[in-house]
Amino acid sequence: MEQLIQRCADIDVGQAESMVCVRVPDAVTGAPAELIASYGTTTPDLLQLVDWLRGLRVTDVAMESTGVNWKPIYYLLEDDFTVLLVNAAHIKHVPGRQDGHDRCCLDRSAARSRAADRQLRTTPTRARAT
Repeated sequence: MEQLIQRCADIDVGQAESMVCVRVPDAVTGAPAELIASYGTTTPDLLQLVDWLRGLRVTDVAMESTGVNWKPIYYLLEDDFTVLLVNAAHIKHVPGRQDGHDRCCLDRSAARSRAADRQLRTTPTRARAT
């Protein structure tokens, strides 16, 4: 049986706007309910996003680590949530997943740890010629 995270979010990070899909149990039926919202990328917008996720008691947030646009969001989320940086190629090949919003229900094996992420972000990728 597939293990799903009960309260999760997926962020599709863009340069000017980020789309957020949150999956939480419905208050009446307990069945998974999806909430979709969009937020700008300015600091006040991102702080509203964090408050919204806290209010929904989200525990895990997934996003692709493509480009550099994910970094400000990651830094704001990492203290309050388990942030999963997922490989875009992995998401596209997961059976039964039709869109990016299902990414929030993947198990944690698809992500790297915070320490590993920090190491990757700070490690130079090329040697400079002197």
